Amino acid sequence: MPRRVGLPGASELFRETSGPDFVRDDESDTDADGSGPRTTGRIRHEEKITVYVSSDELLALEQARLTLRAHHRMAVDRGRIVRTAIALAMADLEARGAESDLVRGLGEP
Repeated sequence: MPRRVGLPGASELFRETSGPDFVRDDESDTDADGSGPRTTGRIRHEEKITVYVSSDELLALEQARLTLRAHHRMAVDRGRIVRTAIALAMADLEARGAESDLVRGLGEP
C-alpha cells in the first residue's frame, strides 16, 4: 500500500483572503452574545498609526495580554487588545455621548 500524502491544491493555497465577500471564521459583526461592537481578528490591516505609551502603560498592556492567556485561554496580541479597546470606546461614545468613559477620561487633567 503506497504512503502518499494528500496535499491541498493551488486553489486552496492561493484562495482569496480579502475583498467584500471575505469574512474570517473568527470574525463577526458583534461579540458572541450579540451585544458588543465589531472588532477585527488577526487579519492584514491597511492602515497604521504610531502611539507612544509610557513604560507603565506598556507593562500594563503586556500584563493584560498575559492575563487573557492565563485566565481566559485567549491568545491575543497587544494590537488586537488595543483595537478591541478602541472599538469599545467608540461604541460607548456613540451610545452614551457626554456620559461615555472616553469623554470623562479625556476630561480629567
